[in-house]
Amino acid sequence: MSSTFAILFYLAGLILVCGIVWKVLSYTRIPVRYLLPIAPAPQSYGGVALRILREVLFFESLFRANRWTWLFGWIFHYALLVVLLRHLFFVTWSLEPWVVILFFPGDIAAWLMIGSLLGLLGRRVFVDRVRYISTLSDYAILILILLIGITGMALRYKVPVDIMATREFMLGLMMLDLADLPRNGVLYLHLASVAVLVIVFPFSKLIHFPGYFFSPSHNQKYPSAKMKDLSK
Repeated sequence: MSSTFAILFYLAGLILVCGIVWKVLSYTRIPVRYLLPIAPAPQSYGGVALRILREVLFFESLFRANRWTWLFGWIFHYALLVVLLRHLFFVTWSLEPWVVILFFPGDIAAWLMIGSLLGLLGRRVFVDRVRYISTLSDYAILILILLIGITGMALRYKVPVDIMATREFMLGLMMLDLADLPRNGVLYLHLASVAVLVIVFPFSKLIHFPGYFFSPSHNQKYPSAKMKDLSK
């Protein structure tokens, strides 16, 4: 199993990097022939940068569109960030104090992440207008991330795993020096789910973050009179 998961993670990492590069390059090749800023648009590029920053940090447009979706989405993204930072324990050689400090907040963040995912999934199931525009991949992605979160918490509370041996395995992957992965079915399911998520990431809606910077409706400033004439 150690060799199987090593190959799986190497393959997933290669697909992730190549997929993101391919996707970003495809964004750069999309022609923008019209001025399409969403009003009220900033009147300078500094304002555009500030607008993008607000969107990235606070999901400003989503807040205006739907407060419940914004709440669940905002909680999920920031809880996920804390969970990912906590997992630096498994891929850092020296345990910095701030990594250890994140252990307890990481538990809270994990529960918040699972709760927000259930909220987002519930909206797609029970809200008619959201269910109408939802595709099978939308449900699959939410369920996959839920599976990662639930198996992670199961490893934390119900099915203990040797975290130091797991850490040695992950560090070995980084150094091309394979170590033994602890025998644990829940751990196998958790890692396999992570690998699948990494593989599908560049080809799903999860890659919306880099795409936002190429969105003409947000990265354009309010056109001047001269620009309006040129756009006609």
